[in-house]
This record gives sequence, C-alpha cells and structure tokens, in this order.
Amino acid sequence: MSVEAALCAARVRYGSLEALHGVDLAVPGAHLTVLLGRNGSGRTTVLRALAGTVPLSSGRVVWGGTDVTRVPAHARARRGLALVADRGAVFGSLSVGEQLELAAPDGTPGPALDAYPQLRALLGRRAGTLSGGEQRMLAVARALVGAARLLLLDEPTQGMSPAVAARTHGLLGDLAAAGRTVLVAEQALPPALCRAATVAYVLRRGAVAFSGEPAESARFAGAGPASPSGR
Repeated sequence: MSVEAALCAARVRYGSLEALHGVDLAVPGAHLTVLLGRNGSGRTTVLRALAGTVPLSSGRVVWGGTDVTRVPAHARARRGLALVADRGAVFGSLSVGEQLELAAPDGTPGPALDAYPQLRALLGRRAGTLSGGEQRMLAVARALVGAARLLLLDEPTQGMSPAVAARTHGLLGDLAAAGRTVLVAEQALPPALCRAATVAYVLRRGAVAFSGEPAESARFAGAGPASPSGR
C-alpha cells in the first residue's frame, strides 16, 4: 500500500506540556485508517498536526511524498485535505443548504441528502440552531460531497443515534473504497469501522501503543491512564 500522509517522529507541545512524544504514523492511500485511544491520548492532536492547525515542535509531516511541515493549514486545505473537527466543524450563521452547496464542487447537495435524509427538512435552518447530532451529520455530509482526497474526522458520530452512527461509518468505508483516503479518530472501534478499516493505530499517553490489524487493536485501546497533556 502506498502512503498518502504520515507523521515522522512528531512532537507537539501545548505550552510546557508535550502532547505527542515522537509519533510515527502512516496513513495508506485510498484506504480507511482508524486512530483509537481514550480521551487525553493524543488523538485530536494527531489530526490537527496532519491538518496543520497545530505546529510540530519537532519531526515532520509528509503528504503525497512531500514535506508539508511548514505548509499552513489553509494551503493544505486548498491542496485537498479536509478536517472534520470534534467541535466547531460547521458555520453556525449559515443555513444547512448554504453549507452543503458551498462544499459540493457542482453546488448540488443531492449526495449529502441521500446519505442523511434527515437534513432535507433542515435545509433552511441555520446550523447554529441544530442539535449536536444534527451538526455532526452536517459536518460529515460536507466532507462527503467535498472534493478533498484526504479526510480527517475526529469522533464524527458523537451525538448521533446508533443507527445513524452505523450508517456514517459505512459511508466512510464507501469513500475509501471509492479511492479517497480516510483517517477516523474514535475512542473505541465499532464493528462497521473494524470491517472497513485497513489499519488501526492505538495511542496511549501521546505515543503509539499499537499499529496493525484493526481486529487486533481491542486489547490495546483504552488501556492505561490518560495523559493530562494529550487530546
């Protein structure tokens, strides 16, 4: 498998606290990768480092074979990277319909509404008035219809019902099967992601505790105390 993006000996600091301790992580192209770990393990920081929203204190970020460590987040987004953050992932003042139209290259939100029919009744609503689960559906729907080839999603199903969460994980697997690269951060590995994922990483206290087959990751995920510096 070719590598689409990677962290190489990546370290990230928040003030005096180090959140990532020399993390090596490779995301294979056109596959779904899962990043597991408890709150405080460093999952969010890994995604932010890849997206460029937090700087590395040392190490490198490589994307498409090019060192992009010093490339700012907005430039990475223009090159085809999309980050669905764990919070603040939608524009509260814009309507659901406006956001889907802006995200879709052709301005047509049809595929997003097929994925999440619940959004049809909300097209005229401002995103800031939606529930947490509805906002997550909108955030993931924008990523689905967008043109980004590298998708980073931080707990995309939080606030969703179990049925909608399962459908979301299935949709992310479909994206990878269609040739896009997907990295999903979750606290635990649900069955749909276990079936769809090619590689799993488990973070513990800002370091990689496991990398390999998703089915083998369960005995490593969630073990040990969380780091006060990691996210």
